[in-house]
Amino acid sequence: MSKHELNVNPISSWIPFDKKPLIISGPCSAETEEQLVNTGLALKKLGKVDAIRAGVWKPRTRPNSFEGNGTIALPWIKSVKEATGLPFATEVATPQHIEEALKYGTDILWIGARSTVNPFTVQEMADALRGVDVPVLIKNPINPELQLWIGAIERIYNAGIRNIAAIHRGFSTHQKTKYRNAPLWQIPIELKTIFPNLPIICDPSHITGKRTMIYETSQRALDLNYDGLMIESHLNPDQAWSDASQQVTPDALEQIISALRIREATSDDALFVNHLEELRHKIDDADRELLEVVATRMSLVEKLGEYKKDHNVAIFQVERWNEVFKTRPEWAERMNIHKDFVAELFKLIHLESIRKQTEVVEKENVQ
Repeated sequence: MSKHELNVNPISSWIPFDKKPLIISGPCSAETEEQLVNTGLALKKLGKVDAIRAGVWKPRTRPNSFEGNGTIALPWIKSVKEATGLPFATEVATPQHIEEALKYGTDILWIGARSTVNPFTVQEMADALRGVDVPVLIKNPINPELQLWIGAIERIYNAGIRNIAAIHRGFSTHQKTKYRNAPLWQIPIELKTIFPNLPIICDPSHITGKRTMIYETSQRALDLNYDGLMIESHLNPDQAWSDASQQVTPDALEQIISALRIREATSDDALFVNHLEELRHKIDDADRELLEVVATRMSLVEKLGEYKKDHNVAIFQVERWNEVFKTRPEWAERMNIHKDFVAELFKLIHLESIRKQTEVVEKENVQ
């Protein structure tokens, strides 16, 4: 599917909201009817929330933790909608969830990360959605695999759903970071280049896992021209039955939204456009110089491979690997470049160097 073939509808056609960004908010879990309705009323009072969210079914990593109230909570959807006049969104993970959620008036469905990772599960839900006119939000899979995310979007799209958006909620990785789920911004950016018309909503609650980091992550998403935010809000976050540390009070949510800077996608100012083009040409020149340096390095790597081959020395040297990953980030910091970025960059460069040297050795073996 080319980048021009996903003809989805803009969010404004299926959720009425005044201006970007769309804000979806509500508790992680629908704990009680009173809690859900009162939270919804507090969010409605802000005048800045466009839809209420809450988990009815909660897929948890391990058993014996709160997994949502399930069907018991479904009648509460009608209550919170009547009280607030706002559309309601919840997560579904099976065809039965879809049927029950729609039966009780759910306006927006989302497919969670644990479901997106399984094409069989997504296809079953796509089949259940055929002929249904309902917005579907698709979270990225748990693991950083863009093709799984694209596949889930395509399956829902092929079921006839045109009110679609992607939710970026971060990815599980083996690396330790300050985030609950590493954002890996390059993945949703690549998704947007493939599907330019696809709305993307950021879920900073699940990315950060900490309420203190929600603002900065939300701002980063808006700076990347995301279309909306899904932020978990609870009247008493510390007493929440699930994911307490990543939920904010409605008052705190208002402060976050008010502090966000909304940037324009572009500018018609002639001076701005000219200066922008000038800077982009300079970046193009810098990129060419950068590639020339990389080409020089790879030429040296090939000579290194020849030298190791002539002296019967193994390609991979763990001491050298450790030296590269210790010194390059240190050099980067002295040049005011983020050390984590350089560590990732040199991991790719070093892996390509190993591939180049392996190619040199295998060439001799074939001959």
